[in-house]
Amino acid sequence: MFNKLDFDFSKPVEPDRLFECLPNSLRPSNSGKQSEGGGKNHSEKQSSETVTFALPILIPPRVIPLLHDLAQQMVQAGHQQQLFRIYRDTRATVLEQSLRKLGVERLSKDDVQKMQWEVLEAKIGNWIHYMRIAVKLLISGEKKICDQIFDSVDSLKAQCFAEVTASSVAMLLSFGEAIAKSKRSPEKLFVLLDMYEIMRELQPEIERLFESKACIEMRDAAMNLTKRLAQTAQETFIDFEEAVEKDATKTTVMDGTVHPLTSYVINYVKFLYDYQSTLKQLFHEFDPNDPEGQLAIVTTRIMQALQSNLDGKSKQYKDPALTQLFLMNNIHYIVRSVRRSEAKDMLGDDWVQIHRRIVQQHANQYKRISWAKILQCLTIPGGDNNGGVSRTMVKDRFKTFNDQIEEIHQRQSQWTVPDSELRESLRLAVAEVLLPAYRSFLKRFGPMIENGKNPHKYIVYSPEHLEQMLGEFFESKIWGEQKR
Repeated sequence: MFNKLDFDFSKPVEPDRLFECLPNSLRPSNSGKQSEGGGKNHSEKQSSETVTFALPILIPPRVIPLLHDLAQQMVQAGHQQQLFRIYRDTRATVLEQSLRKLGVERLSKDDVQKMQWEVLEAKIGNWIHYMRIAVKLLISGEKKICDQIFDSVDSLKAQCFAEVTASSVAMLLSFGEAIAKSKRSPEKLFVLLDMYEIMRELQPEIERLFESKACIEMRDAAMNLTKRLAQTAQETFIDFEEAVEKDATKTTVMDGTVHPLTSYVINYVKFLYDYQSTLKQLFHEFDPNDPEGQLAIVTTRIMQALQSNLDGKSKQYKDPALTQLFLMNNIHYIVRSVRRSEAKDMLGDDWVQIHRRIVQQHANQYKRISWAKILQCLTIPGGDNNGGVSRTMVKDRFKTFNDQIEEIHQRQSQWTVPDSELRESLRLAVAEVLLPAYRSFLKRFGPMIENGKNPHKYIVYSPEHLEQMLGEFFESKIWGEQKR
């Protein structure tokens, strides 16, 4: 009788019924699968700690007392082992079927290695969702009905629950293990953190559900997976730092703008800080004394690795002025991004101020390398009183100046300073030294040329024209498109 009743009323739970048991914030937006890899899960975690889950009905409530009474009768009649096998076989099969209907699958490390990253990322997002449903709804539900049916048979209760859930728990954890053991790569860090978060979130529930001796293996397996994910995430962190420092991509940004590596690393670090509390918890696993300090140290090292790599990339430029412009652009981008993110609190004001000075140093170096030679054209030794200065010498100076300003304009209007404020300040810094020097030279020596033949051949530019030309610098324009 117990066998028939248990079998007839034990049916897999349909996914839609499970989703109805979730709080609204955790329900998938479309039917079936929820993909939440790469940083989406952790925002949900905050709300899931304060909401309640409605347990699904695994066996109709009216049937539970009947099963309870029949179980007692079988125990009293000496059929305890038969009762155990019937209940275990039926409920274990149904639990596994419920999980498979949901989308849970058993995957090995080899299966994971063969998958495209986009496919794997979606599967990880789904696994996070499945873990929550399995622990909070299905396994909690199994614990409840097991406790109710075997209320007065303590010797069976724990063992039954352990054996009903063992296969399903192993199936769920095997995917997590496969990910934790798979080949590490920087993009996996965020999903590893997502997985670590869900395991941390579910830890109190797992400890409560699997507190008995009979469940010790499952409890230990879950705790070991949490530690393994933390370890793999930390190793991936170290890999990322090394990859940044050793990045050997031959991509050269010809116009000196922000390098793709810089924007990639900065976006990566910004994304990491969405996981700040998780990272502190993760570092606490390895250094309980100062998890916040560890995060600051790691962030600093990543920034140092990036700057070291950029220094190497800057040496690819043949023009030393472009080297300085490239470093100025990239370090300015780093500083500006840090100031606008939570990384600023970790790196500190001193770090920001030091690196702002480095940006200024590169700007000054650019100005010196690019403009010192041109400014020399606008000075004539002993030319204070014009007495010993020949018209030929002045013509040569004007001609050299014209050639050099045309050449630098052609070249540097193809360079880029992407930040508008930095671009304007650099143009202004050049204008502040170039225009007064040119006006002074024009005022002092211009009349000597204007009184001779073809003055327009030598006095090509007015100060206003030069100012207009400076306004075209660092815009990455093609020479043929520029108007003179």
